[in-house]
Parts: sequence; C-alpha cells; structure tokens
Amino acid sequence: MQTEKQSNSPIKQILQSISDASLVPFLAILTAVVLGGLIIKFVGGDPLLAYKGLIQGSFGTKKALSETAIWATPYIFAGLAVALAFKGGLFNIGAEGQLAVGAVFSSLIGYALPEWLGYDLPVYIHLPLAIIVGMLMGGIWAGIVGALKAYTGGHEVINTIMMNYIALNTTSFLLNGIMKDKSPTNVIARTPLIAESARIAPIFEGLRVHWGFVLALFVALFIWWLLNKTTLGFEIRTVGLNPDAAQYAGINVKRTIIVTMMLSGVLAGLAGAIEVTGLNYRHELGFSIGYGFDAIAIALLGKSHPLGVVLSAFLFAAMRNGATRMQFLTQLPVDLISMLQALILLFVAADAIVRYIYRIKSKGDRVVLTRGWGG
Repeated sequence: MQTEKQSNSPIKQILQSISDASLVPFLAILTAVVLGGLIIKFVGGDPLLAYKGLIQGSFGTKKALSETAIWATPYIFAGLAVALAFKGGLFNIGAEGQLAVGAVFSSLIGYALPEWLGYDLPVYIHLPLAIIVGMLMGGIWAGIVGALKAYTGGHEVINTIMMNYIALNTTSFLLNGIMKDKSPTNVIARTPLIAESARIAPIFEGLRVHWGFVLALFVALFIWWLLNKTTLGFEIRTVGLNPDAAQYAGINVKRTIIVTMMLSGVLAGLAGAIEVTGLNYRHELGFSIGYGFDAIAIALLGKSHPLGVVLSAFLFAAMRNGATRMQFLTQLPVDLISMLQALILLFVAADAIVRYIYRIKSKGDRVVLTRGWGG
C-alpha cells in the first residue's frame, strides 16, 4: 500500500504542478474576457454575439481550424524562443528581427540555390537545407547579442531592440534591391517564389495547414525535454535563477548565456523559415510584423513552460483568426482583439491582482526576466 502511494506520488506532483501553473493564467484570461465583454457592451455591442463570432471564426469549420493552426505555428516557435531566453534569465525582444533574418535566408536558399548550382535539388536535400540555414542565421543573429551580454555586460534588451532595427531595415534593403522579384507584374518588395523542392506539403488537401504545424508541436516537446532532462537545460535554468551560484558550482556562465541566446534565435529563425517554406513560398516585406512582439506575451502567458506556450499560442492564434468573423457579426472594430490581448497580458503580468481578486496564495518561484545592466 505504501509502495503504491509512493509510485503515484510523482504523478500527483506533476498534475498538481500543472494545476498550480495554469490556474492564474486561466483566471487572468477569464477576467480579461469578462472585462472585455463589459467594454464591448459599453460601446454598444453584444458581448455574447462578439464572442460567438470569435469562436466560430477560430474553430467553427475545418477551414477555420486550419487557419488557426497556421497562425499558431509561428507563434509557437517564436513563443518558445522567448520562453527559452526567459528560462536563462534573458529578455529576448529580438525575435522579430531574428525571425526576419531566418525568413530572408531561407527564401534565398529556396529560390537561388538551384540557379547557382545549375540543376534542381531533390526535396529531401533542398527543403531541410532551406530550413536549417534559416535556423542558423537566426541563431547567429541572436548569438551576437549573447556574446555582447557575456563579455561586455551589454544589456540584451537594448541590444536586441537595436538588432531588430538592423535586421528589418537590412531585409527591406534586400527585398527592394538584389533579392526583389524581377517579374514584370511584381511591384512590391518580395523575393521570387521558392522552388517546389523547398516547400513543405499541406497536411490535408484543400486546406492550408502544413506539416510545419506538426513540427512546432514536436519542437515544443523537445524544448521541454532539453530544459528538464539534459545537463544543458539544467545549466540554462541555473544561470537564469542565479548566475553567481552557477559560476560557483562550476558552470561556464558566459558560454551558457551565449548558447541560450543562440538557441532562442534558432527557434525564432525556424519560425521565419517555416513561414517561407510552408505557407508563403517567398519572403515578403512586412509579413511577420508583430510575431516577435506577440511572442513575448505568449511566453509570459504560458509561464515560459513549453506546454503553456503551445496553449497560449493557440489562444492568440484563435483571437487573430476569429477577429474577422467577430467584426462581421457585430460591426465592431478588430482593434478590440488587440485590447483583449492587452487585458490578458496585463492580468497575467500583474498576477498579484488576480491572486487578490480570487484569494489565491502565491506559490513557486517567479521567472527571472532580466537581471539589469551588466548583471
């Protein structure tokens, strides 16, 4: 009997941990939905009809489900990128730029490599190569910030913001210049279409959801395994909690900071590469605006846990995808969705408010987001 209780104890602990971690975000979402409904009512709308339209537009049909999954895919990758950095005590605001760098280099390999080589590549070589190059370039872009943080004490928040400007403006220069589609019918800043051999196939015929969505779920599982079951993951979490104690324990703090930022950039670059190879089949200026910044909210809402990131990515994707249907039914502005997202983030970030409202005692450690200049 005692042995049975002991064997069930870890399972109960895991379930209790999941329950404790998800309670406050769930109540934050509920509170934001109620408050959002009051605001909708105040401006003359019907809250029930608005939320009905939101649900219908997100999950009401096969096409709606497919489009929600499409929105969720880059959100999962980018959210994992920010969450991984959070676990290491780093605040990566540069996912937007890292995603753009990954996308532009993935598209370059996708359309230009066959021309450089003079022959077509098989899909099992061309597609992985396009994705891997996008990942590597995102990792290198973030690794620069990690090196500056490790060796000079330069704050990653400031540096990632500046790197965003460099990445986005450089991308604009390339897409308006040497990488621009030279087709006579093209008048916007975008690359030529990538080759068929560099494209991810759709999962279902007639729907746009592709295998990149399945990859995103596997990557989330892999990040959970990396953080919780490997030596590197232990080092990342230890440095994130207390770099001085980590150094005293023999962990190479500088190397861990650089590796953490590079892995974060790899995930953001993967988001851009998958958007190019699985959905757009080219890189177009402005296609990813907002992904990297939404990823910060997604990581916060998910409490930097890979499973939480997946769930919060679906929530944000559903709100983005269902906004049009909500607007159609109620004639309310789509900006209300952004307001709802802001309310959710407000209550999640200021969880003391939620705990006070619902009389919940604080449990567990807080995620270290940043340790200050030179920290």
